[in-house]
Amino acid sequence: MTVTLHVNGTEHKIEADPATPLIFVLRNQLGLTGVKLGCGLEQCGACTVMADGQSVLSCVKTVSEFNGTKIVTIEGLAAHALGSAVQRAFVAENAAQCGYCTPGMVSEVTALLSAKPKPSRPEIIEALNGHLCRCGSHTRIFKAIERVVAEKSNA
Repeated sequence: MTVTLHVNGTEHKIEADPATPLIFVLRNQLGLTGVKLGCGLEQCGACTVMADGQSVLSCVKTVSEFNGTKIVTIEGLAAHALGSAVQRAFVAENAAQCGYCTPGMVSEVTALLSAKPKPSRPEIIEALNGHLCRCGSHTRIFKAIERVVAEKSNA
């Protein structure tokens, strides 16, 4: 089956079994290895990408579900003002230790701040609830989010 994916601003015609999880097409066919495979069960958040502005877990959902969808991976976030601001804040606050969960968290935070420019602490916690960080970087991740919100409020 041929699927049309719009990934990071570029249209791709992909030949794939329609049941192939999106993450495998992104990583193996498009070479976008920033998206990580963690649990493979939509439980850890490492595979999060943005699809039509919403955060989506890509490890179980099939490529056929994304035909015609605009997808942004961690590699494409730098081209967006908010995504770039989130990435800079994560770096500034040392919000990554091993970095495995970071691409999914950055994508999730970008989607959250796109929808809610000034989220409350409970809203941030709820948004990140499905993201596991075994290194315990949560405090620094919250500081990074607070930094972006403050920067956007002062702009």
